[in-house]
Amino acid sequence: MKTIQSDRGALVLMSFTVLLWGFSWIVMKHMSNFIGPFDLVMARYGLAFLVLLCILLVTRHSLKFPPFWLTVGIAVFQTTAFQCLCQLALVSGGAGHVAMLAYTMPFWVVLFAWLMLGERPARRHVIAFVLAGAGLVAIIAPWQGLGSVRGSLLALGGGMSWGLGVVFSKIAFQRRQADVLNMTMWQMFLGSVLTVPVALLLPQRAVVWNADLFWGLAYMAVFASALGWWLWLTVVQRVSATVAGMSSLGVPVLTVILAWLLLAERPTVMELIGIAFIMAGLIIINLAGGRRAGVEKKPHRSDAAS
Repeated sequence: MKTIQSDRGALVLMSFTVLLWGFSWIVMKHMSNFIGPFDLVMARYGLAFLVLLCILLVTRHSLKFPPFWLTVGIAVFQTTAFQCLCQLALVSGGAGHVAMLAYTMPFWVVLFAWLMLGERPARRHVIAFVLAGAGLVAIIAPWQGLGSVRGSLLALGGGMSWGLGVVFSKIAFQRRQADVLNMTMWQMFLGSVLTVPVALLLPQRAVVWNADLFWGLAYMAVFASALGWWLWLTVVQRVSATVAGMSSLGVPVLTVILAWLLLAERPTVMELIGIAFIMAGLIIINLAGGRRAGVEKKPHRSDAAS
């Protein structure tokens, strides 16, 4: 019963994450008119760190640095490399294709979780995986061209990097009992610090200071970063890496819908078909078989500590 309740709670948290991150792609696209991609990453994470630091101080949470190498690994792959590679991909690639290629993350998670955590996908996960994969292919429509090869490879690299970071996060929670709020705060700090040299070395557009920039930064820092990453890491803590990764596919689906409503980017027939396939996969992975939280798992001697 506890496992079922945990699944339902994680599903609710993931729903909020999808809403926050789905809208964040619209905000990022608008903000590209006012600030360079790496300046945006550095600023959003830096401000998010300050927000979370205040929350930890008020709630008297521990500020102790989490398990060092795991925390740095998560910061490098999930927090920094993923975001920077995707932002760089947007320079030469279309926003829609970049987002969809970045959200190949769940497929990398399945591979890395199998190899590193022993999480063997169950039958329902394989079915959901195939449906979601078909949906992504329909939306990306590679037969129509992927635009810049460089941009496509950067976006795929971002998805792979994020997938590896998700598995590192799962290890930190499963075997080292890291605190989610504390981990999120340090991720925002490291993400901002690690982006500084990139922002200084690579050319970007000049910052245009206006109200849209400030409102956009407020959303990206408080909601998409501080709250969004805390919700995401909480989901990763509570369910298997495979389920967390597949559930995130709701983000690009919502992005396509919001772009249609807010930016007049009407989805094609193939995109609508792709959305239907992805939604079917999400329903299977989240609602079918609520008896189990995760996947078939090989025994691991470190699991006794989790």
